[in-house]
Amino acid sequence: MPFSFNPFKILIFAGFYICIMTEQRLSSTNLSRAFLYGDAVSVSFFVHKSRLIFEEECYFFLMASMRKMRLSIPLSYTLEFFQELFTREVLNAQNQEGIIHLMVYREKAAGPLEKAPVGLWYEFSPLDDLISVRGPLKIDLIKEINVNTNLLSSIRVHSAETIYAQIYSIENDLDDVILLNPNKRIARTSLGNVLLLNGDTIRVAKQSEGAFISPLMEAFVTFVHKGALAQIEQAELIAFESQKAEEILIISEEKGLFSVGQIRSKEFPNTRFTEMVQKWSQSLL
Repeated sequence: MPFSFNPFKILIFAGFYICIMTEQRLSSTNLSRAFLYGDAVSVSFFVHKSRLIFEEECYFFLMASMRKMRLSIPLSYTLEFFQELFTREVLNAQNQEGIIHLMVYREKAAGPLEKAPVGLWYEFSPLDDLISVRGPLKIDLIKEINVNTNLLSSIRVHSAETIYAQIYSIENDLDDVILLNPNKRIARTSLGNVLLLNGDTIRVAKQSEGAFISPLMEAFVTFVHKGALAQIEQAELIAFESQKAEEILIISEEKGLFSVGQIRSKEFPNTRFTEMVQKWSQSLL
């Protein structure tokens, strides 16, 4: 039987061969469990006016997150270690303003999983001004999915719900969406925590409702409370409260501070939250 040249079959065979070789390279690489299973925690550190701010609070949040994920904490992971690391690698590189995204992950090991060594990865995202309100954002509620309220819900670990929500926002011409917990109450958004201002009261979702632990938000609400700028309430927030609020602020450990300008047909001002943040910024000089 004479040989017949079929370019389509040649392409299929070539593609199959490439897939096999790629799979072999991946399987032989010592990939971290962060890549394979999302076995990692994430924490942000903040650079403002060419210096680290709230680094102690961020460090203790990192330690608490590692303990919750049963990660082995090296003795070298002290506050001074991270201060020196970020001063050398970020501040000395003339980075004046922004967010350091830090991930600590469990490495592959032949021994017991709980004793596996850990590694770290970080990158710096510059901002014009960390302590300022950006936006306004157009947001909505999402009901197709919800976020859990368990021990790991309040720390930054791999979250398929957050990824889904971010893509949903883009596909629906939104900047962000409010995520509800299984009880149909407000937990957070895909960016971070929600603060609702009514009169002289700021209401935020409890951590037991699925809200994030946020050193940045804690620093802000502490300043507001000490300065008697508003009363702070941790509460169980029904979804309709987002429509009744006078102003809405989102505080994101990964992106910064954002005002909400619109939810569906309702529009919101951002005057009072902006004034509070400006006073907060001045106090950090």
